[in-house]
Amino acid sequence: MKIKPLADRVLINPTPAEEVTVAGIIIPDSAKEKPLKGTVLATGDGTKEEKMVVKEGDTVLYGKYAGTEIEIDGEKYLIMRQSDILAVVE
Repeated sequence: MKIKPLADRVLINPTPAEEVTVAGIIIPDSAKEKPLKGTVLATGDGTKEEKMVVKEGDTVLYGKYAGTEIEIDGEKYLIMRQSDILAVVE
């Protein structure tokens, strides 16, 4: 399935949380920190007021509660406004 975000929205593939073990105990996914970095998979065309600055393939940093989590074909992605992105990692 192909997704094309509208206006100033961006589709992001979050970097997976690192597997953490403490003394042989594996921490469940629900207790892991949500990743704050990801790769841009698709962007909208922007709006009259806001031009798209990020592009496909960019690695970006975003806020802890930014975006909406969606699931496509068993994979989890985030869709958010470009203004929710804090920085582009170069």
